[in-house]
Amino acid sequence: MLKMKKIMSLVLAVVMLISFVGCGAEEKPASEKTAASTEETEKKAEEPAAEPVSDPIIIKLAHYAEAGHPADIAANEFAEKVEERTEGQVVIEVYPANMLGSPDEVLEQNILGALDMSLPTQGHLSKYSQKFATVMMPFVFNDYDHVYKVLDGPFMEWASPDLEAQGLVFLSNWDWGFRNITNNQREINSPDDVVGLKLRTPPEVQLQAAMEALGANVTQIAFSELIMSLKQGVVDGQENPLSVIYYNNLFEAQDNLAITQHVYNSMVNVMSKKTWDTLTEEQQAIVKEESINAGNKMRTMMQEQDQELISKLEAEGMKVTYPDRSLFKDQMQPAYDAIADYAGQENVDAFLKMCEDNQ
Repeated sequence: MLKMKKIMSLVLAVVMLISFVGCGAEEKPASEKTAASTEETEKKAEEPAAEPVSDPIIIKLAHYAEAGHPADIAANEFAEKVEERTEGQVVIEVYPANMLGSPDEVLEQNILGALDMSLPTQGHLSKYSQKFATVMMPFVFNDYDHVYKVLDGPFMEWASPDLEAQGLVFLSNWDWGFRNITNNQREINSPDDVVGLKLRTPPEVQLQAAMEALGANVTQIAFSELIMSLKQGVVDGQENPLSVIYYNNLFEAQDNLAITQHVYNSMVNVMSKKTWDTLTEEQQAIVKEESINAGNKMRTMMQEQDQELISKLEAEGMKVTYPDRSLFKDQMQPAYDAIADYAGQENVDAFLKMCEDNQ
């Protein structure tokens, strides 16, 4: 009997222990669960909501330089930097070599807002603002440093409002270079050697007037037809920057190169005001800064290439001469008069003063 009592006591103790453990594992009351859930919700509400990702702004940049030319290299670097700094929100697509039309057509599209960005020269822009015509006056610049002081300083401030009136934003000045004379008749060592030469120029008053002041017979021929015209003897020569002469193989039809540096002109990076206004202030600042950086890169590349290109042209069989530029400048008054008739004497006087004050 005593043994049975001990067994019963043991069973009862086990049952009580199980019951105690069960009570300890009970679920929390509903009120406690609600409080915890509310606290979690409040924490999530405090976390910042993810910003919606917008589609990038696509900017089409068209220019006339060949792929691989310093202008195209600079344009592509410009595009890379803008996309990187805007974290992909502004994407610039580059179209070289007149892919979207001739320079005049591209500029017109840019003004109308049908194209976002372009790189016209002062010659193209002078059709819309006569102030740009003054930049291409012959023999007004001493060297590249003189050019940059004038164009990046007083000239940009002077000409920007004219572009704004056309619906364009003047971002920065790039480069194209000093122009030089080539021909297949004779070496040029003085202005007398230009007399009677049949020379092709673009249809720009400044270039035509400069060559005519030296006694050349000037003809306008489309650039696409130039090398064939040179080979067929339609014209004896032409004038262009060294990069154009080399990259377009004009040495195939030209024997002589004279480093006259008679006219400087450059690409000008302009943007449609319509597109500009779609950018935030921060994006506008980035685009402008990187445009200036790209222009400076192109300038450096062009200057570094000058001597290299002369050597390459000599290796292709061209005879290179370095005539005294002052002798050529002395004959430019008829050209200055013609340019003043086109651009306005007031504009010519204002520009010449800029050149004099910023040497």
